[in-house]
Amino acid sequence: MSKRCNIAIAGATGAVGEALLEILEQRKFPFTDLIPLASERSAGSKLKCAGREYLVRDLETFDFKDIDIAFFSAGGKVSRVHAPRAAAAGAVVIDNTSEFRYDDDVPLVVAEVNPEKIADRPRGIIANPNCSTMQMLVALAPLHRAAKIERINVATYQSVSGGGRSAMEELGRQTAALLNFQDADPQRFPVQIAFNLIPQIDDFQPNGYTKEEMKLVWETRKILGDESIEVNPTAVRVPVFFGHSEAVHLELKEKLSAEEARKLIASAPGAEVVDEHKPGGYPTPVTHAAGKDPVYVGRIREDISHPRGLNLWIVADNIRKGAALNAIQIAEILVKT
Repeated sequence: MSKRCNIAIAGATGAVGEALLEILEQRKFPFTDLIPLASERSAGSKLKCAGREYLVRDLETFDFKDIDIAFFSAGGKVSRVHAPRAAAAGAVVIDNTSEFRYDDDVPLVVAEVNPEKIADRPRGIIANPNCSTMQMLVALAPLHRAAKIERINVATYQSVSGGGRSAMEELGRQTAALLNFQDADPQRFPVQIAFNLIPQIDDFQPNGYTKEEMKLVWETRKILGDESIEVNPTAVRVPVFFGHSEAVHLELKEKLSAEEARKLIASAPGAEVVDEHKPGGYPTPVTHAAGKDPVYVGRIREDISHPRGLNLWIVADNIRKGAALNAIQIAEILVKT
């Protein structure tokens, strides 16, 4: 692919689309032309990137024939229809939805973990993992390479931005209402989210786990290339605007000390260790992750109940790193090949 290219962003007016535009500008991505795409309702509006204004066009009628890279962040149903159409026109599609993640002929890529898979894209589509899986594996991949992970127990504490703009608006609206002694009136979530925790993200599956939880199982095995890894997940929605957190317990084939784990994670691309045994010596979604690129890891300690166990606390901005940044990192690799 040429050094400079034409790019399109489907879902450009959404939260991930906005982050894509911001990061393209910050990282000086070498595009010649940029085409924001959205529904007919948003077509005709304008968005800014790198000092220029770009007209939003209607995705439904757009012809991808001159596009080199197409980012899709407009939902699975939209990707199902239009991503294959873009790929057939010659664009490399980087899809942020779950639509193609589990297809054998679509690579599922975390830029810091398995970038070699980018080249193997027979359908012209590359899938971006789920945000919770992505941040976890940036931290865990170096440990798996060193000592082989046998089992992962993970509880996620996921911000409302993972549910889109409407979810963030509901948290803000409910918070204001409750502080003014009014009812929360849940609409976007099944129960009140303000000042509350909801142990359900996405639909329940026949096995009693939710789809969000099963994504951690399926995607971890595919990205690490190891179907033997056992994953036991619980996903919880929390009243935080940006930044997912995860409490992770690992069972390893070979023992690693906490200090060895710190060194491995600290040397891994995309990860940053914040791990001091003092108040505030650990990462949180507000103080560290929101608006930042790294995956932050703290509370690294050996499991006192398992001879080869480790415990970690992992935090990252789910919109920035968990969706937009990884997609652009994949595109950066594409333009260099």
